[in-house]
Amino acid sequence: MSANVANPLLDFADLPRFDAIKPEHVTPAIDALLDENRAVVAQLEAPMAQVNWENFVEPLENATEKLGRAWGVVGHLNAVVDTPELRAAYNENQPKVTEFWTSLGQNLALFEKYKALQSSPDFASLSPARRKIIENAVRDFRLGGAELPEDKKPRFAEIQEKHAAIATKFSENVLDATNDYALFVDTEEELSGLPDDVKHAARAAAEKDGKSGYKFTLHFPSYFPLLQYADNRKLRETIYRANATKASELGAKPEWDNTQNIVELIKLRNEEAALLGYKNFAEVSLVPKMAESPSHVIGFLEDLAKRARPFAEKDLAELRQFAKDELGLDQLEAWDMAYASEKLREKRYAFSEQEVKEYFPEPKVIEGLFRVVQNLFAVQIKPDSSPVWHKDVKFFRIERDGELVGQFYLDLYARHGKRGGAWMDDARGRRKLKDRIQTPVAYLTCNFSEPVTVDGKQRPALFTHDEVITLFHEFGHGLHHMLTQVDDLSVAGIAGVEWDAVELPSQFMENFCWEWDVLQHMTAHAETGKPLPRELFDKMIAAKNFQSGLQMLRQVEFSLFDMHLHYDYDPNGGKTVQDVLNEVRQRFAVVIPPAFNRFQHSFGHIFAGGYSAGYYSYKWAEVLSADAYSLFEEASEATGSVLSSEAGLKFSQEVLAMGGSRPALESFTAFRGREPNIDALLRHNGMAA
Repeated sequence: MSANVANPLLDFADLPRFDAIKPEHVTPAIDALLDENRAVVAQLEAPMAQVNWENFVEPLENATEKLGRAWGVVGHLNAVVDTPELRAAYNENQPKVTEFWTSLGQNLALFEKYKALQSSPDFASLSPARRKIIENAVRDFRLGGAELPEDKKPRFAEIQEKHAAIATKFSENVLDATNDYALFVDTEEELSGLPDDVKHAARAAAEKDGKSGYKFTLHFPSYFPLLQYADNRKLRETIYRANATKASELGAKPEWDNTQNIVELIKLRNEEAALLGYKNFAEVSLVPKMAESPSHVIGFLEDLAKRARPFAEKDLAELRQFAKDELGLDQLEAWDMAYASEKLREKRYAFSEQEVKEYFPEPKVIEGLFRVVQNLFAVQIKPDSSPVWHKDVKFFRIERDGELVGQFYLDLYARHGKRGGAWMDDARGRRKLKDRIQTPVAYLTCNFSEPVTVDGKQRPALFTHDEVITLFHEFGHGLHHMLTQVDDLSVAGIAGVEWDAVELPSQFMENFCWEWDVLQHMTAHAETGKPLPRELFDKMIAAKNFQSGLQMLRQVEFSLFDMHLHYDYDPNGGKTVQDVLNEVRQRFAVVIPPAFNRFQHSFGHIFAGGYSAGYYSYKWAEVLSADAYSLFEEASEATGSVLSSEAGLKFSQEVLAMGGSRPALESFTAFRGREPNIDALLRHNGMAA
């Protein structure tokens, strides 16, 4: 045994030792794991009398799982507690890790053995999950360049390394630009219209910096309330411009400009597609997805745009008229949209988002979320303990009939050094070991406002209804990961699930945030403790599809931009990326942002996440999730509650438990008894014919 035993990143006995992991542990741990993996690969490359699951797939999965887990911890820390030392360690090791995975994906000897397994007489006797793993592996070897001529493989590997490095740099630029920006406001008078809790948070942020006044940043809980509530139009414009130009050539620092990174990423993806024999990267992206072809996806999106457009035009006309008549805004600018929309919502439905927010203190929301999950899926969620990376992180366990099913970390608040947005990631996957089941563990990460101290008394964090929906969404991903019953790692939980079906459980869970028999148990006014009044709930329901046409068209716009960028855009031609976005907007959008808007420069989903030529997945999966939820609505008509344990059990068994062990369409059809249709989605958005 070497000194590496003391390295917490090499301890796989249980949960990650976040209290002990330091940046200096990263390189020795990754080097040791890469050496171990290369040794296993070398053994498995050697000729074998007979290839089977036990002597080939199992040892390879055992080795790569450790590397994946350790590197997953490093990547997670880099996203939630970014420091110069950790970032340096991450960037130093990322090329080595990428190089290993690329060389593994191109390894002809391993590829031949997977093909031999697939064509062997024993293949039919394997479990469906193991057959799916082998089929996925053969597909992924082809996509990983295993069939490329030897003289092309080095360039393919170089593309993967460059791509990983540039995607990381893209993320870092967005984070640095976000962390760097601060808008200080001197007096409370300038903050007219802003809710008290937002002002308290801004005051506390300024005090933390040793300054007077109020501090606003580009973290969502800080900047968005300014756009939504600030009467001061100049203030709205200032924060809108800062957010819309971050990480661009119009931003604060040239070194954070993502313009060239975007172009380089597109070029690398195009080159990868060409090497693999595809016409464009969109075709490569869709090979492991449900959708048949880029033209199929574009047709789906354009159809949605056509259906949404009349509603979006009506939404915008109403908003412009209201802004002119009631707010004196002859010209509705981009920085007026959220403000005017909030004022129109307040007038039309006689409530504000701020009023609703007072009923959603964090402890009550978490309790309500857990109640829904426990009722639907026959599980118990309990507090648990484990080392964490920040004092605000909580840890829980999920049990069924007294048996541990899974565990999760909950990291809810925005803070300096934490990547924006909300996401679920896996800390550990489920698999059957010789003597036990390794239970899954998830990271659930959001960026909500933290609790504030007012007059010496700490108030719990208050969530907007949108944030409650976000929490349910991410928890849906977590349930997909944690409630799996598949025993083989590569198709357990979300592993191996088609990317355009991954959002099914997450968007499905969002629906419960609009149900009275859910909300009455998960609300308590911050001051009085009283639950959400039925009258206010009814107003929320009436306003549910407020501007849904605009919102749907916006998502379709992003999805079409992503698809065209990877389908028919030539970065070496005369067009810029901005031109592609402008063309999509001219054809489909009803709201055209200002010329200085550089939304794409922080569009991490497609430039630094897994959604390249895949952003359409949100809308695609929304068809599935709305249709799946309609079974619960049918149950509600019979019983008076959507919390149907019968429907929940079926959803758990046919969708969540199955993970990626069979095609998503099969799982959906087994649950719903038929193939999906779009009717429920249109009805949920108030667009039914």
